[in-house]
Amino acid sequence: MTHTSPPAPLQARKSAALKGTARVPGDKSISHRALILGALAVGETRISGLLEGEDVLNTAKAMRALGAKVERTGDCAWSVHGVGVAGFAQPDAPLDFGNSGTGCRLVMGAVAGAPITATFDGDASLRSRPMRRIVDPLALMGAKVVSSAEGGRLPLTLQGAREPLPIVYRTPVASAQIKSAVLLAGLAAPGVTTVIESEASRDHTELMLKHFGAEIVTEPEGAHGRKISLTGQPELRGAPVVVPADPSSAAFPMVAALIVPGSDIVLTDVMTNPLRTGLIATLREMGASIEETDVRGDAGEPMANFRVRASRLKGVEVPPERAPSMIDEYLVLGVAAAFAEGTTVMRGLKELRVKESDRLEATAEMLRVSGVEVEIENDDLIVHGKGHVPGGGIVATHMDHRIAMSALAMGLASDKPVTVDDTTFIATSFPDFIPMMRRLGAEFG
Repeated sequence: MTHTSPPAPLQARKSAALKGTARVPGDKSISHRALILGALAVGETRISGLLEGEDVLNTAKAMRALGAKVERTGDCAWSVHGVGVAGFAQPDAPLDFGNSGTGCRLVMGAVAGAPITATFDGDASLRSRPMRRIVDPLALMGAKVVSSAEGGRLPLTLQGAREPLPIVYRTPVASAQIKSAVLLAGLAAPGVTTVIESEASRDHTELMLKHFGAEIVTEPEGAHGRKISLTGQPELRGAPVVVPADPSSAAFPMVAALIVPGSDIVLTDVMTNPLRTGLIATLREMGASIEETDVRGDAGEPMANFRVRASRLKGVEVPPERAPSMIDEYLVLGVAAAFAEGTTVMRGLKELRVKESDRLEATAEMLRVSGVEVEIENDDLIVHGKGHVPGGGIVATHMDHRIAMSALAMGLASDKPVTVDDTTFIATSFPDFIPMMRRLGAEFG
């Protein structure tokens, strides 16, 4: 359950203008959910544009191990024949999710509503991440943790509920993973399962549940929150899913194009769900030239093309309520902030501390080793931009794909090259990142 590939360091050097059109991989959040809900549906689900990174492929393997028929039918095209709600079979071996917190936590929710026992495991990074926030509400629904590593971490064996109970659950933090786990378990419970969020998190699970035929109602709750009510024991029906391009992956070439002088690129089919576009809103406030065209939608998810041109950026203050809509993008926003003129303050980043690494500390470290002045005050990240980055540093990636890609983007416009200590983990979410960036003109070596 560990990553055995030898480290693959890489250096990014100051590049000429980035030019061209690219489609980043399918959205990881949608890809996970399409496989899981396809497995919980009756009949066939055809998925196109699936992200074929390690994280998603591990979810596909888990669905197969739980009894669904999962096949690759073409380039990023997949077919899932589901087993129905609560129809999972007992797996013969532990479910290995590699580096994927999303896949692991969502499948925990789906397993919690089935009368089976499954062991969840992953690589060293995933084994270090907290799972109690997921299994605590699942226990209220009747699931039971049979065993776990210290602190409720992986490897963890979960016994699903024979008679799941519907609950009303208020999430302690804005987390789509917690919400989704409860809703997926709630599919098997009679009556209505309700999740209340004080800050709305990304709503991909709700939109896709509706697409597969579930009865689910979302209402405002307070100033920024939502109340989601799911009627349990539906018969989900297989449905076609077109996976839009991942805005979290688009963030890296987008920021690279903004900071490399003369750049002009087009990123196609990018998801524009308003709960995922906090980075774009922030970059535009900083003065970024990001033009949206060809707006359309599929399976409840909107998408568009983005033309991105090199821009003079200025420092801004990013409010804490924006964090749920860009929680994975703060690392590369830190890069944009380093090239901006003036100070950028990113507030309320507590959730970054429990990602693949402590991303708050890791982002600050990534910037510091390349000569950027940066501070952390409680859960706020403060970057003092000078319009350029000295570079020359060696960035420790901490087995985190987003640190690696952020640092490589930074090196494309830094005064001196930036080196990352390991690029192997980029494959978990963006296998084509390095070749795609080279096609746009990036100087890696």
